[in-house]
Amino acid sequence: MARLVRMGDIKDQIPVGGAKMVEVEGKQIAIFNVAGTYHAIDELCTHRAGPLSEGEIRENVVTCPWHRAQFDVTTGKCLKGPAAKDVACYPIKVEGNTLLIEMP
Repeated sequence: MARLVRMGDIKDQIPVGGAKMVEVEGKQIAIFNVAGTYHAIDELCTHRAGPLSEGEIRENVVTCPWHRAQFDVTTGKCLKGPAAKDVACYPIKVEGNTLLIEMP
């Protein structure tokens, strides 16, 4: 059963087009602000565990800074190798300045 976990008052810390890594219950999650909408996927690229929150984001696609694999931040789907597997995607809810993430 999924549950909402409070990530804190970080909404203002992630500018439009930006990202931040947060730890939620021991798991590293990358949070992206795409045109004012927040999206969350696993922080680590499925190729060689590159930090996706440090990657270049264009529209809804993040490019891993290590080997250029690409992922859709709205779905976690791998769009371009060398990664071959998708990353997990987590729904986000915004309450005021607080972001909540839905964890499985």
